[in-house]
Amino acid sequence: MPSPHVLSEPPPHRPDGTSPLHPRLSPRPSPPLSRATVIATLRAAGCVFAEDEAELLISTAHTADALAAMVERRVRGLPLEHVVGWAEFHGLRVTVDPGVFVPRRRTEFLVGQAIGLGRRTAARTGRPTVVVDLCCGSGAVGAALAAALDRVELYAADIEPAAVRCARRNVTTAGGEVYEGDLFEALPAGLRGRIDVLVANVPYVPTQEVGLLPPEAREHEPRVALDGGADGLDVLRRVTAAAPQWLAPGGHLLVETSERQAPQAVEAFTRNGLLPRVTASDELYATVIIGTAPPPHRTRQPPAPHPTP
Repeated sequence: MPSPHVLSEPPPHRPDGTSPLHPRLSPRPSPPLSRATVIATLRAAGCVFAEDEAELLISTAHTADALAAMVERRVRGLPLEHVVGWAEFHGLRVTVDPGVFVPRRRTEFLVGQAIGLGRRTAARTGRPTVVVDLCCGSGAVGAALAAALDRVELYAADIEPAAVRCARRNVTTAGGEVYEGDLFEALPAGLRGRIDVLVANVPYVPTQEVGLLPPEAREHEPRVALDGGADGLDVLRRVTAAAPQWLAPGGHLLVETSERQAPQAVEAFTRNGLLPRVTASDELYATVIIGTAPPPHRTRQPPAPHPTP
């Protein structure tokens, strides 16, 4: 006869291995972080705008656990835009995935210049403006142009697969198409000679200066979106060399660069037959070179013969 203190059969177990006699305890939810705690944590991590960032994180997170995870990612140095998944750009909320170049506010100056040129082109031609966003990253520039121009035929391209996936979420909703590849090689051949406004937010940080960038940029954004070669103008030169074959007569190429690099950038535009103009914004600390393709040469009509007396 078995002892009254010993079970004759082992108690049944659930599929997860727990026993009804010893159920697994559900983890308690994390207590919510207070606003003051979030601010103090961000400030201790070196976030200059800790109060603003705290408000954004608190308003974005749906649960206390989500907020704690977002604060932890930000403290680890991830860009705020990667943490929340979007960026404010030219009045739009643009999706920005981890590992994708974060659109800078200074690039809104380039967008403003492109909008003006696009509107003038539409008024002159009476047709949709053909716009290409080259080195598009998240597609923020192309999406902003599509939102601002009445009628636009929009294309975007980038060499980074992660950027292309992200851009498709922003550009296709604006009616555009996104391609993966190296500069103009990614574009449909049918665009040759048709582009009215070509925006190319090329990388222009000199290789030796990439290491001086803030950690959130150099560690969490793709190097190909930052490194412009020895003097920062390698990609710009490639773009200006090929652009005349792709621009429509009178079309425009817009490239962002630094004030220090502007004279060399102008030389590259001029060397390739583009008529350059330098524009700048002191407020946004932005410099943009605009190169215009010459209009088609018109054949001069011979003078009418004098009537024979």
